[in-house]
Amino acid sequence: MVGISSLWLPIGLSAVIVFFVSWIIHMLLPYHRSDFRKVPSEAEVQDALRKFDLAPGEYMLPHAGGPEGMRKPEFLERMKKGPVAILTIMKPGPMNLGQNLLQWFVYCAIVSGFSAYITGRALGHGAEYLKVFRFAGATAFIAYSVGLWQDSIWYKRPWSNTLKHTFDGLVYGLMTGGTFGWLWPR
Repeated sequence: MVGISSLWLPIGLSAVIVFFVSWIIHMLLPYHRSDFRKVPSEAEVQDALRKFDLAPGEYMLPHAGGPEGMRKPEFLERMKKGPVAILTIMKPGPMNLGQNLLQWFVYCAIVSGFSAYITGRALGHGAEYLKVFRFAGATAFIAYSVGLWQDSIWYKRPWSNTLKHTFDGLVYGLMTGGTFGWLWPR
């Protein structure tokens, strides 16, 4: 067993590596550019929604209000008539990219921390590179990827998007596993 306090270097470095690899994936590689489609008459749709002054958050359209509402004829008719949508409303104005990047880095560090904890409980000092790689990499992959699948199952996010993010998570898991294998205490 290896204590998490002796794994601060692989935790920090793997978070930094994943942070920069994710930047490369999202800024230089083209495969995420098709994740979202443009709404026809975008300005008109924005104008129509603006009048409702929706607070930032997630909305369901139509909204049943609970299991009993899902059986009501007017709800069923609105579902049949459509459109059916899940809508995320963000604050107006430019995105605060600095805040988003900080949150992403903290998330990467947390994933690396859990990878350290699980790997450190499973393996001792001097463990073979491949064993460390396997535990840390699988833990990171699960954290970065598997939780996204439920959005395609329940909220109909396109599986193509989920699979692209799963591939990203695989890359992040490989980077995390490699960093832990390289820096594992001997």
